[in-house]
Amino acid sequence: MYDGRKGSSSPFEQTVYLLSAAGRAADGLLADRWRARGMGQTHLSVLAALSRQGAHARPDLAARLRLPEAEVSRALDELLAAALVQSMVVQVNGRHEVVTLTAAGEAALEGLHGDAATVQEDLLAPLTKGQRTELNALLRRVCARAARIAAGPQSVSG
Repeated sequence: MYDGRKGSSSPFEQTVYLLSAAGRAADGLLADRWRARGMGQTHLSVLAALSRQGAHARPDLAARLRLPEAEVSRALDELLAAALVQSMVVQVNGRHEVVTLTAAGEAALEGLHGDAATVQEDLLAPLTKGQRTELNALLRRVCARAARIAAGPQSVSG
């Protein structure tokens, strides 16, 4: 039960609620910018994976991203139509479609990262450079803890 005597005057001023509100705001601002480019989070994930890890078969890419194959396939079809990725058929133990990033895809990925930097700048404008660095370090620790909790009780310590 919430006890207002221990800090804030409202449970909605507790850190967990503030983190959630900031996350929703960031997600909304990013989604608006990416939607204007005809993109979304899945497009970013696909482009980033192809940029970092190179060519993939469709099913392998979906597995790597831990996303439903149909969702990744839709994003790939849209990226193919925009010439941000290219597809080729290879014959290795059967026929496989392999997708790779194009130069235009690399440029699009840079644009998506630029949008994220702009949203970050907008949201963190009230903070000094030192506060931003400290917030980043603290959020990394919180995210690491959240990942350990999500992995199960055997992963949580301290």
